[in-house]
Order: sequence, then C-alpha cells, then structure tokens
Amino acid sequence: METDTSKEKLTYKVTLDVTRTLCIVVLVTIFSLAAGLYDPRVDNSKIFELITPVLQTITGGFIGLLAGIKLANNESSKRDCEK
Repeated sequence: METDTSKEKLTYKVTLDVTRTLCIVVLVTIFSLAAGLYDPRVDNSKIFELITPVLQTITGGFIGLLAGIKLANNESSKRDCEK
C-alpha cells in the first residue's frame, strides 16, 4: 500500500516540477520577445520567426511529457484496481 502512496507522491512532484519548468520557460520566452520588440536594433519581423518555433517545440514537448506522466499513472491505477 505504501508503494502506491509513494508512487502517487512522486508522480505529483514530477508533474509539479515539469509544470513549473514549463511556466518559467514560457515566461522567459515572452520576456525575450518583449525585450526584442522594444529594442531599436532588432528587426521586429525577425523576432517572431525566431520565437515561434521555440515556443511550439518546448510547449509541445512539455505537454507531451505531462500527458505521458498522467497516462502512465492512469494505466497503473487501472491495473491496481483490477487486482
């Protein structure tokens, strides 16, 4: 019984850490975008070309990781209930 509890706690901690990291990365990317938009030395049309793939890749990767964690947790919960 304790392994289930510790596994649930670990899943919860990993989910929170991944979510925090995703939030930090998105915020830093947005601040970089804002800094580039107000910098007179930077061409504004190039900023979106650079930032868009970064946001899509990182956000997609983290959301995929979170979905994988949740799906794995649901599958193990289903197996435990069937026993």
